[in-house]
Amino acid sequence: MPPNTTATSGDKPGKSGRKKGRRARLIVLVLVLAIVGGVAYGAYWSISTVRASFPQTKGSLTLKGLSGPVTVKRDGNGIPQVYASSDQDLFMAQGYVQAQDRFYEMDVRRHMTSGRLSEMFGKGQVKNDEFLRTLGWDRVAKQEYDTKLSDSTKKYLQAYSEGVNAYLQGKDGKDISLEYAALGFVNDYRPEQWTPVDSISWLKAMAWDLRGNMQDEIDRALMTSRLDAQQIKDLYPDYPYSRNKAIVQEGQYDDITKAFGQSGSTGGSTSATGTSTAAGGTSSSSTTGSALTSQLAGLYNVLDDVPTAVGVNGQGIGSNSWVVAGKYTITGKPLLANDPHLSASLPSVWYQMGLHCTTVSSKCQYDVTGYTFAGMPGVVIGHNADIAWGMTNSGVDVTDLYLEKLSGDGYQYDGGTKPFTTRTETIKVAGGASKKIVVRQTADGMPLLSDRDDELVQVGKKASVANAAPDRGDGYGVALKWTALQPGTTMDAVFALDKASDWTGFRAAAAQFDVPSQNLIYADTKNHIGYTLPGKIPTRSSADDGSVPAPGWDSKYRWTGYIKQDELPYEYDPARGYIVTANQAVVDKDKYPYTLTTDWGYGTRSQRITDLIESKIKDGGKISTDDMRQMQLDNSSEIAKLLVPRLLKIDLDDKDVREAQKLLEGWDYTQDSDSAAAAYFNSVWRNILKLAFGNKLPKELRVKGQCLWVERADSTGPVDDDTKVRECGERAADQAQPDGGDRWFEVVRNLMDKPDSDWWKTPAGAGDRPKADTMDQLFQRAMIDARWELTAKLGKDIDTWSWGRLHRLFLKNQTLGTDGPAAVKYVLNRGPWKLSGGEATVNATGWNAAGGYGVVWVPSMRMVVNLADLDKSKWINLTGASGHAFSAHYTDQTGKWAAGELLPWSFSDKAVDKSTGDTLVLKP
Repeated sequence: MPPNTTATSGDKPGKSGRKKGRRARLIVLVLVLAIVGGVAYGAYWSISTVRASFPQTKGSLTLKGLSGPVTVKRDGNGIPQVYASSDQDLFMAQGYVQAQDRFYEMDVRRHMTSGRLSEMFGKGQVKNDEFLRTLGWDRVAKQEYDTKLSDSTKKYLQAYSEGVNAYLQGKDGKDISLEYAALGFVNDYRPEQWTPVDSISWLKAMAWDLRGNMQDEIDRALMTSRLDAQQIKDLYPDYPYSRNKAIVQEGQYDDITKAFGQSGSTGGSTSATGTSTAAGGTSSSSTTGSALTSQLAGLYNVLDDVPTAVGVNGQGIGSNSWVVAGKYTITGKPLLANDPHLSASLPSVWYQMGLHCTTVSSKCQYDVTGYTFAGMPGVVIGHNADIAWGMTNSGVDVTDLYLEKLSGDGYQYDGGTKPFTTRTETIKVAGGASKKIVVRQTADGMPLLSDRDDELVQVGKKASVANAAPDRGDGYGVALKWTALQPGTTMDAVFALDKASDWTGFRAAAAQFDVPSQNLIYADTKNHIGYTLPGKIPTRSSADDGSVPAPGWDSKYRWTGYIKQDELPYEYDPARGYIVTANQAVVDKDKYPYTLTTDWGYGTRSQRITDLIESKIKDGGKISTDDMRQMQLDNSSEIAKLLVPRLLKIDLDDKDVREAQKLLEGWDYTQDSDSAAAAYFNSVWRNILKLAFGNKLPKELRVKGQCLWVERADSTGPVDDDTKVRECGERAADQAQPDGGDRWFEVVRNLMDKPDSDWWKTPAGAGDRPKADTMDQLFQRAMIDARWELTAKLGKDIDTWSWGRLHRLFLKNQTLGTDGPAAVKYVLNRGPWKLSGGEATVNATGWNAAGGYGVVWVPSMRMVVNLADLDKSKWINLTGASGHAFSAHYTDQTGKWAAGELLPWSFSDKAVDKSTGDTLVLKP
């Protein structure tokens, strides 16, 4: 999806040039008003631009470079099915068609991945470009193209690029998209030719947002400024293996364990507490101190500004997928469901299409349909004539942060000094002077992220470090080790998946899917189901579990290698007859020799899906395609099941609060959009988290602008107003903690057995809000606070309350629709929709409990594949096929998506012909 290119122009302190950049974009938006306003000169541009940029979908046109005619059939939702007689023609046509619908989105994406947003949007994007140039995604993508990818993949990428460029030929920006007309008024930007590297680079953006536990590393280190090791452990509890089952239960890992002799023999500790050995031989809480807190807070600010690619910067994101064997389905063949959870974007990150060879042969090998990304050939998730597959993020730990002791032009390493490798990058800026930066990397290729923010280089003189650590001097640098910064073969994997015809071919294709590591589920028309974990996954020494930043000056903390593909977990036709993946643990930690991560999702969604499947198949029941759809829409709140019985026992004096409490009596824990009980419970949950945990976290994790009075660090006297200072949060509302996800479910579950824990203590609040010393007292306070919070938001009459009034989805165009006058937002943006579902719910319409109730991430698409009759499969996208704001297909699927409906998904020639509305023939 296009990055959030204007969101980073806000009023964060210390960000030079932000206000000027924001004013420049406001000028652009005012000019958009002229374009769409229908007055004078603007009226001319409104008509010409809108009409000129719409794609031709009927008749015929010439596409130079084709070897034969290609037919593009679009259904009533504008979803294209492409038919060709050769592989090159197929992918060339795919490039042409995607450019017709989404080129502006594609163009913004490639500028983001290559660190060139400033060329389009001016100086407000320089900081982002600096960071992305430091990561060097496009450089790695070029290395992949030059050295790693197969010849056939290169040919397909070249053909795709030729198709995109054929669409661009002879067109001005205004002929491509409305947004270019606006940009043309303030700079001389012109779209340039597409290249194969532009397509590959997008895989790096996808990998960035699915990179694993990097944020948890930062958060745990930041917590050490206020919490001790046991408190951090409380907030990162162990995964509940006995209650929420791992993905692989009957799979290959048993043989691996036997081969190693015992589990846990490699890969380091499995602690998730943030207290593993680091930075010179002592616990992280005694080594990081205020210096590292300062450094990592600065790093977080940089990370927070990086434009969102396919998620909310890697946090809080989940996905569901599951497959049921034919013995438990009405059809007698497998059913496969998938709904990846990503941040909401307009247009959707996904692009639906079919790629069909008129005759499948060695000359033309593909007959596949599903979801892909605009700007990339092939199909990423979907099915062909023989198999279907889905993906969820595995969450395995493929990133580590290293503290580097800087020394002259190098860094300390094993008692000596190594030089950095350097390169100079020139950032061109629309409407301004270019800027040069120097990028430094360690000898093993780790970029020094701290070079991108002064706070990461200059740290305080009072930093606390371990005796074994080198003297801080002018400060430690922070470097990043990440598998995606090495050339890989994921693009090869996409094409191999698209033409795989059985389990063996699927596994071989998956083995090439090195970054990001995904849970891949499988089903085929011959009644087999399976799961495999691919990916380039590092191994670590026993000194390091990857949970906290590691000392870069000591080689024993460097990665020791990678898990071999034939040692990664998989399952094939398990006896239980189904496989569920929803970001839970892949394998039980006692049955696998490697540490894959210390930070799994906690399995709330996966176990709920498992329970739903088990309830359907007990006593001989069978599952239908619509049953799979209904499971995707399950709104049950698992944390409500735990807390509500306790909340109903709380004695309340205030009749208005008691009135709200009664909403929970008889509530079935379903978070429907029209439920008043769901609204009240989620407000209580939010206030429990705030009182018990949020107010006790360091400012770097709390919501920006929310302020508290806290004890001064230098205070030694009694606690009173004279010893306190006003301290305000620093994190974006949708990124703050506690976010209310299922990690926090587990935290509260564990603490309910400790009703007198210090976590339950909170001081009295404003007015007559009572203090709390026990769990029940804190719950009482939360119920009071929730009642008056909702009174302020929804009114005093609880009969008018509903979850959907709080829990709303706004779709914002990810460039010119995120800032500026209301009229422009009205033109480019859509919404709101009142949604059911919630956090850690199967229908995962996520919200951040620290920041509010608004929807921040969603099931970005939903699909159910019927392997007995592929034409009876169903699918839906979050928005629509088109990126053109005035197109009928801009958001034509959103209403049905919000209502939980699925669209027919045609695959066979007969079904596609029946559903076709427009036909376009591309001629050589």
